[in-house]
Amino acid sequence: MNTSSADRDLPREFTEGLTRIAGEESVLTEAADCWPYGYDNSRLQALPQAVAFATSQGQVRDIVRLCNRYRIPLIARGRGTGTTGATVPDRGGVVMSLERMDRLLEIDVANRMARVEPGLTNQGLQDALRGKGFFWPPDPTSAATCTIGGNLAYNSAGPRAVKYGTPRENTLGLKAVTGAGEEIRTGVCTSKGVVGYDLTRLLIGSEGTLAVITEATLRLTPLAEATRTLRATFRDIHAAARAVSAVMSQPVTPCALEFMDGSALDLVRGFSDLGLGDDADALLMIEVDGPAGCVDDAVQAIARAAGIEGLIEIQAATTDAEVAALWKTRKALSPALRNAAPKKINEDVVVPVSRIPDLILGLEGLARQTGIRIVNFGHAGNGNIHVNLLFDPDDPGAQEGATTCLNALFDLVLDLNGTLSGEHGVGLVKRDYVDREIDPVALRLMQDIKCQFDPNDILNPGKTLPGRD
Repeated sequence: MNTSSADRDLPREFTEGLTRIAGEESVLTEAADCWPYGYDNSRLQALPQAVAFATSQGQVRDIVRLCNRYRIPLIARGRGTGTTGATVPDRGGVVMSLERMDRLLEIDVANRMARVEPGLTNQGLQDALRGKGFFWPPDPTSAATCTIGGNLAYNSAGPRAVKYGTPRENTLGLKAVTGAGEEIRTGVCTSKGVVGYDLTRLLIGSEGTLAVITEATLRLTPLAEATRTLRATFRDIHAAARAVSAVMSQPVTPCALEFMDGSALDLVRGFSDLGLGDDADALLMIEVDGPAGCVDDAVQAIARAAGIEGLIEIQAATTDAEVAALWKTRKALSPALRNAAPKKINEDVVVPVSRIPDLILGLEGLARQTGIRIVNFGHAGNGNIHVNLLFDPDDPGAQEGATTCLNALFDLVLDLNGTLSGEHGVGLVKRDYVDREIDPVALRLMQDIKCQFDPNDILNPGKTLPGRD
């Protein structure tokens, strides 16, 4: 291990201790080696003073205790797919990568559960479960690379959350190491359990500020016998928003209900030939699953609910090729956005489903007032809309307009009884807006909880919650 650059400000005794715990080949200190662990999928980055790769709970515990002894910040990290800077080491310190703790420890079909380490990718878990007839419901877009630990840290869900819930609803228990270096086990291995406070749900979504998750016991769901895919196009965004409310008001719950507005469709049209008519100004992607004998009736119920004034067409797919063709529109959006705006603000807000039309109407007004182009898409079935503000960050006027638009967006969402983040987390990007949503007493209680778990404030300091006055 070369200690000539990135760890120059760390005490020699500390770096020697870190090497003893993790091993010489598992500690990085050269700046060139550390930089790849200093950023996530946001535009933020900072150079860690060292990077350590933990491979066991014992190593995690000992690294946390060492950082406590020297008051060194410690940031737990998966594969860096987060979008809010939650794993960016903006105060220096050590990034502890958990990517090598990637074992699938157990699949217990009889009890519908699996035990995993945090570094296992979401896709790796799903592939292992599929052969046994099960899946874990959370399915973020980044499933191929994101880790289970990251899914838990952010409570990241994806499209299936509309029917099957988020990681909080699909995790039975955890093993973790608190910021004080104490090993804890939370939750149960049963479908019911109410002994003590629910520390499992507390740790999920806490972005590594309370404890480092080292193992998770996950609740599994049997794969559906049949799945059907629908694509509905509408003449305007308001018709699509009304259709979402209608679909979610009837008894059949879709397993995915995705939404794209006219600006998103225009971007995709310029990127790929999708066969959409020029009169289509909004789109819903709908998936329905269930028993083979019932799924066709479920599709008809969904189609009837979506058949409101303003509907242009509903297409159904039955073969894999037809399903891929229908999803082509949604899958083409991300590359189209990267081409149109490599630097943008992507907000992950949620409003009650019935208030989606009000949100869309308000966003149209903000676009007119500020001159900022706004592209909307996301998980409409639970009101989780990704609001993309497209602008040139090198233009001071555009930057000012985007900032004004962002502030107004947050006010609009809260006025609609919504929340500022659905699954992307808070991190650094939204930390200073949190007190708009959380009242002072609740915020103080949360800060007190942080102190109980992490008395020396070494775990991901400065993230998720604003500091005390």
